[in-house]
Amino acid sequence: MSALSDLRVIEMGQLLAGPFCGQLLADFGAEVIKIEQPGKGDPMRDWGREKPHGKSLWWPVVARGKKSIELNARVPEGQQIIKDLVAKSDILIENFRPGTMEKWGLGYDVLSRINPRLIMIRVSGYGQTGPYAHKAGYGSIGEAMGGLRHVVGDPDRAPSRTGISIGDTLAATFACLGGMMALHARERTGRGQVVDSAIYEAVLAVMESLVTEYDKTGYIRERTGAILPNVAPSNVYPTKSGVDVLIAANQDSVFKRLADAMQRPQLASDPRYATHAARGQNQEELDALIADWTATLEREELAALLDKHGVPSGDIFRAPEMLEDAHFKAREAIVQIVHPTFGNLRMQNVAPKLSETPGGIRASDPELGQHNAEVYGGLLGLDAKRLADLAERGIVGPIEAAAA
Repeated sequence: MSALSDLRVIEMGQLLAGPFCGQLLADFGAEVIKIEQPGKGDPMRDWGREKPHGKSLWWPVVARGKKSIELNARVPEGQQIIKDLVAKSDILIENFRPGTMEKWGLGYDVLSRINPRLIMIRVSGYGQTGPYAHKAGYGSIGEAMGGLRHVVGDPDRAPSRTGISIGDTLAATFACLGGMMALHARERTGRGQVVDSAIYEAVLAVMESLVTEYDKTGYIRERTGAILPNVAPSNVYPTKSGVDVLIAANQDSVFKRLADAMQRPQLASDPRYATHAARGQNQEELDALIADWTATLEREELAALLDKHGVPSGDIFRAPEMLEDAHFKAREAIVQIVHPTFGNLRMQNVAPKLSETPGGIRASDPELGQHNAEVYGGLLGLDAKRLADLAERGIVGPIEAAAA
């Protein structure tokens, strides 16, 4: 049995910040019922650079294990259905602009009267309160405001981005963590609560000592490319094979092992490199010294030598390397599912691994409205005449489409 198999989650909102939170819960067994606009669905269904068969390859990851129903939440009858679902659920996730749920009569004050045990997870750019709360906020904006964009990239260029939607996924991960905390608190109090996850605050939370350094010393972190200032050696180094490798030996004991691997044990006692602070002060010349050494070795030779001496190192993986790597295979970090459109489809597995109640990918992504009949007719008990009327008026999706 999965860890969350006794939970029912209603997922509202779209794109990534809310849905990634829903993905994490579905991965560990929660029944996640995703509400989508009739006939349109989540825009993520169409996102992605590569779209074989005209369909997104991003959607099968973020929507895996979920159920899809079509419902117009902007009209009173649709809002009543959401209230009926809330009465039978544990968690509601939404990532609309703050105030939207209240405008629809679906604020926590209303929903908690229907179900006092309800946990409402709210993901937004700036949070539910404060002078910026009303503003539209995407992940990229949160990354900038939270301090990440300013420190990513090379110092001689404009701020860069990480290449993934890290602001959205960080906010969603913190939202999921908050949801688990709220569930634990509910065991004691019997009451649910609101989890308010702001994208900029999620980014800020992982910015280490950036604020504290400025507060006490006036130091402002800047872009430093492939290194962290004063943390050495920890960089990308060349090999004779033409492949760059990461070596991280900034701890005193590890640097001593690296010096032994280089057959230059005297480096560990050299005043320029003997301590963490000294290595940081002489970072550039130390990196050059190590690069001169690694460039004389083939990648496999270097890897074996570093492993022998217990020095952390690793290749810079892309998807092709991940799919072929023995460690990835042994731990099933990437799994293959059977997809109705794409056939065999490989994607990242569930993380983290639990020894007693592991997660897993229970189903591929749902078609739009695939679970209309199951949820409306089964869970809520709406009869065929009522459903036909709602579908005809565009409040719910076609029930026939859900029978497959």
